[in-house]
Amino acid sequence: MRLLIVEDEKRLAMSLARGLTAEGFAVDVVHDGLEGLHRASEGGYDLVILDIMLPGMNGYRVCSNLRAAGHEVPILMLTAKDGEYDEAEGLDTGADDYLTKPFSYVVLVARVRALLRRRGAGTAAPVLTVGPLRIDTAARRVIRGEDEITLTAKEFAVLEQLALRAGQVVSKAEILEHVWDFAYDGDPNIVEVYISTLRRKLGAAAIRTVRGAGYRLEAT
Repeated sequence: MRLLIVEDEKRLAMSLARGLTAEGFAVDVVHDGLEGLHRASEGGYDLVILDIMLPGMNGYRVCSNLRAAGHEVPILMLTAKDGEYDEAEGLDTGADDYLTKPFSYVVLVARVRALLRRRGAGTAAPVLTVGPLRIDTAARRVIRGEDEITLTAKEFAVLEQLALRAGQVVSKAEILEHVWDFAYDGDPNIVEVYISTLRRKLGAAAIRTVRGAGYRLEAT
């Protein structure tokens, strides 16, 4: 899942990005409303965390512009303001949820997951079944038969990308784009490390390498 954080408080933005990355999300961060609108308009994000008080363009306008252009990405608004009017205005511009600063990080993660589940409910089953594997995308659990397979957040995120397109080839670049963040400039072979770990846990035949193209999750 790819998230975009639009927040001009840089320390808060980076703290949220680190935490959400550790949860298994790919996270991009921008600090300006105009740049946030540009990034979100390009598509590819599963959720936007949007501050209201932003330079360039405030969050209300960013949100209303996205909705007017037909973008349905879930939007969680953040603000230091407090009051029913602010909440109503945020929701009226098309935001899906609203969180007032200061907020609990645990609550933010819960809101993010709830919005993602709500969005996925109309488009995809929360439990993906691939052969003997049952992948619960809401609870982030992997079951094979009667046994649960323990995965790290990143391992689960890589597996989820393969499971969403089970039987199809998923390229290394596509996995990097959705599991790591937009600005990732590390070794792209990190994907191979996680594929190798998943094979150890799921069985060598579970993920097939298609030379020069990517990886395919098999229903074995």
